[in-house]
Amino acid sequence: MLTECIMVVFIESIDHLTLFYRHRFEHSPNFKALRWTLNQQFVPPYCDFCHLLIPAIRFLIEINETIHVENVTIALCKEIRLFFDIDVCIGALHEYKDAAIEILSITPLTNKELCAVAFDCENQSDFPILRWNITIPGSKPPPRPPQPPASGSPKLKVLHLSDIHVDFAYKPGSQAECTQPICCREGQPYPRHAGAGFWGDYRNCDLPFWTAQTILQYASELEDYDFIYYTGDLPPHNVWNQSRADQLYAIKTINQLLARTFPNKTFYPAVGNHEAAPCNLYPTPIIKTDNITWLYEALADSWLTLGLPSDTRDSITRGAFYTTIVRPGLRLISLNMNYCAPDNFWLFVNATDPLGQLEWLIQWLQYAEDHDEKVHIIAHHPPRSCLAAFSWNFHKIINRYENTIAGQFYGHTHNDEFIVFYDEIEKQRPVSMAYVTPSLTPQSFLNPGYRVYTMDGAYQNSSYWVLDHHTVIMNLTASNMYNRSILINEYAARDAYQMENLFPADWNTLIQRMKNDIDGPLMSLAYTYYTKSYATGNTCNHACRRGLLCNFMTARSDDPHACDSIPT
Repeated sequence: MLTECIMVVFIESIDHLTLFYRHRFEHSPNFKALRWTLNQQFVPPYCDFCHLLIPAIRFLIEINETIHVENVTIALCKEIRLFFDIDVCIGALHEYKDAAIEILSITPLTNKELCAVAFDCENQSDFPILRWNITIPGSKPPPRPPQPPASGSPKLKVLHLSDIHVDFAYKPGSQAECTQPICCREGQPYPRHAGAGFWGDYRNCDLPFWTAQTILQYASELEDYDFIYYTGDLPPHNVWNQSRADQLYAIKTINQLLARTFPNKTFYPAVGNHEAAPCNLYPTPIIKTDNITWLYEALADSWLTLGLPSDTRDSITRGAFYTTIVRPGLRLISLNMNYCAPDNFWLFVNATDPLGQLEWLIQWLQYAEDHDEKVHIIAHHPPRSCLAAFSWNFHKIINRYENTIAGQFYGHTHNDEFIVFYDEIEKQRPVSMAYVTPSLTPQSFLNPGYRVYTMDGAYQNSSYWVLDHHTVIMNLTASNMYNRSILINEYAARDAYQMENLFPADWNTLIQRMKNDIDGPLMSLAYTYYTKSYATGNTCNHACRRGLLCNFMTARSDDPHACDSIPT
């Protein structure tokens, strides 16, 4: 009955079309697949839905009847509950419709290729149009694995903040279990269900502004930092109901809070996917009907206020990426990974290094190698979250400059993770480390947290490698129970994992230990830290542990053999 309703909705919406096209849709194999999937599953069948909806919208574009796109999409949302709340569907449609129609009008991708990218329905590497390669000039020097610094060498302390996601509309006591992607804003809780906690909530809720103030103030008073990495995502998750003004308000307000809380400290930021409006949509330079200048100019203004030198402004306003010297011998490169993210639908028009960002990265890494500089790379998305071609090319660049890159620092996932990069030829040899810092937002089912790195430096010939790190979390359960903020030092990596150093070889050794005891206490510990102590490792079964370990050793997307060595 449900699928018949969907068919009627579409056909009645375009009832003036010829019988030929009505018959073609009604007997479409994609529609038959959707009919079967809907009858078998209780979850939205995204791939089958994509294979049905994309041809329908393209057909409406072809016959110049895009006025029906809104009616058809809303009706489908209602019938198959693509969103739990119809207001979310309507809001998202209003925000994304114009861009979606333009993208589908000009993209060279087929319907199958679009669904492969948008919903990971198939391997991207199976489609030649989605593959491209970047050329790295010159030859690679022999590897020089990092060595521990001499005893008593100076050290740096670096704070890493990410995914703050402040919700300025957060309301304590409100409904924390709602039908929208973000709750704790309005409504009464269900009978016998607790309302939103004062300090925050584990359920689908973002961070109250006063909790952000408290955590940041605690961090500023607890330790002194040499500088601060800050990897994006400031606005909340109400992505179906956001404007440019909303995003600019969040950016301005939170950056002012950071400047007040950490006076005289330099922040090195990277842009997240949630700063744009609509969320995730970062137009490439070839798109003339939309641009992102409004955001990049605001970021340049606020980032320079937070301490970046003025010579970074040009590249920030061009693409929200930049490079600068942090300490003598240490270069920072901040990347805008929205130009590799599958959720940035503008990449469906052209995803081949659209800003020339990878070419730019190679140029600066080569400069650093030639001038004996070490490099830290920061960005919002970990590279395994990128489109496959970008991710594999990025991996190749990391391999080439393994002697120069002393660390990579990301956010986006909200979890506490690490990623080991392996050599492309000697596939068991670790070459680089990436750290994914935990989020300040508790969304979803996490404690708020932040990370502090202890690094080698700054002195002549410093390696600038991470020597240790520790994570601080707010215990939301205790904070709400006792009506006061309770923050604790959750763990320090070397002590918790019994590691001699935190170099790639040491993390690889840890991975081997985890493989050999995948159902034991070590993986339990890793899962506890992964959730920032919201859940214990006992709640993670064998498949969960295998997936988590696979995350730790997968540095690029669409890599089907990366985890073959993990016991099944």
